[in-house]
Amino acid sequence: MPPEPLPRLSPPSFAAFHVNAGAGLEWLFYIVFGIWAIYTLVAAYHWLRYSHAPVTALAAIAAHIVVSLALLGYALSGTPLL
Repeated sequence: MPPEPLPRLSPPSFAAFHVNAGAGLEWLFYIVFGIWAIYTLVAAYHWLRYSHAPVTALAAIAAHIVVSLALLGYALSGTPLL
């Protein structure tokens, strides 16, 4: 057994890029926002198209958008918006 510890392993040269964790998390939230936007548009269209009470649907869609944007803003900025 050698008396000193073994040297640390270094990552391969092709994996020598640095990613900021905060920026990666921010991009993840932007991707989630994109998926949310597509989902909201499709759900709103179907709810308005096939609903028997469009006034209720409009109120529910508006509430969904306000609450979701407040949560998204909080996720991206870290401070409550409402």
